[in-house]
Amino acid sequence: MREDNLTQVNPRQRAWLEVNLSALESNTRSLIKSLERGSSLMAVVKADGYGHGALTVSRAAIKGGATSLGVATSQEGIELRESGLNVPILVLGSIIDPNELEACLKWNLMPTLSGFKEAFLCQKLALKSGVNFKVHLKVDTGMSRLGCELNQALNLVEFIRKQSSIELVGIYSHLASADGDFKGESAAITKLQKTRFDNILKQLPQLSTCFCRHIANSAGTLRDKSLHYDMVRVGLAIYGYNPIEDAAKNLDLKPALSVKTRVTLIRNVPSGVGVSYGHKFITSRPTKLAVLGIGYADGVSRALSGKISVLANGKFIPQIGSITMDQLILDATDSPDLEVGNVVTLLGVDGDASITPHEWANLSGSIPWEVLCGFRHRLPRLIV
Repeated sequence: MREDNLTQVNPRQRAWLEVNLSALESNTRSLIKSLERGSSLMAVVKADGYGHGALTVSRAAIKGGATSLGVATSQEGIELRESGLNVPILVLGSIIDPNELEACLKWNLMPTLSGFKEAFLCQKLALKSGVNFKVHLKVDTGMSRLGCELNQALNLVEFIRKQSSIELVGIYSHLASADGDFKGESAAITKLQKTRFDNILKQLPQLSTCFCRHIANSAGTLRDKSLHYDMVRVGLAIYGYNPIEDAAKNLDLKPALSVKTRVTLIRNVPSGVGVSYGHKFITSRPTKLAVLGIGYADGVSRALSGKISVLANGKFIPQIGSITMDQLILDATDSPDLEVGNVVTLLGVDGDASITPHEWANLSGSIPWEVLCGFRHRLPRLIV
């Protein structure tokens, strides 16, 4: 994990990310206050904490009240353990390799089981080591991705319970459309998934106090308190973004990430000059061009070419031409004070103005999750 590592080069020399610890902690506290009584919060820190730095986010979320962490791979979990974190960590991805499951047992990571084969492997490994293996069972209620089939769930629970060295500490599912509209198809899908999950749980009354039940992601958490159960798994909302526009508007979520860069060159060109690859933009007037030291190799998608603006001194400046691997170009004609070395903001707040991942996602046909996860590690992560 490279977060917080500063080299001899000034990390603010070219382009960088700023991660606000107080925002992460505050968001976690606000979310926990909104939960149903008895429900806890798992901070989802996979994909290097959605690009914010997994260790940084984990520490802030735990300080804010998160009681567990969610990762996608065993390696992500091991890195957190190596950094000294000892809270429960759930590996949300599928693990079928015996060596990887053995690593989970060694590092006290809870794997997600979707079938009998993984359960059998866990039992075998636990017997060999003499240590009980804590696991979560995932049930597919409508995502059609990971998880056992509905008609296998009860038999699989019973099979796991009979294994002497496996401890079933959680049963969960994942919502497919919780971030959709509150009426219509999205609402119907969410309602159906909840019904299916409840039907499984109703047939396991003897286990009601033995394991943690959870189904809600960020959208589910903000959408409906009946989805909170014993725990919620929150990702996007911890980072300061609401996945559903018309939910929980009273929740004061603060974006934790800013993307900043510097002006590396300014040049003045006449009317009729082509700008960047392919000359997709031709100047229609004498134009002041400002080059920024950031591009698609850093995570600024080429699909945003000619569609976004940046912020400097609280004012929007349009980006023009094709975004290239390491640079992009602005039309700074209407910003006479912009100079080489000035800092500009691509995502985040500047004065009274702001730019969000939602805006980039809408412009590029993507989603905020992908925007945040796209920032490359050559961008230093700086804690503010």
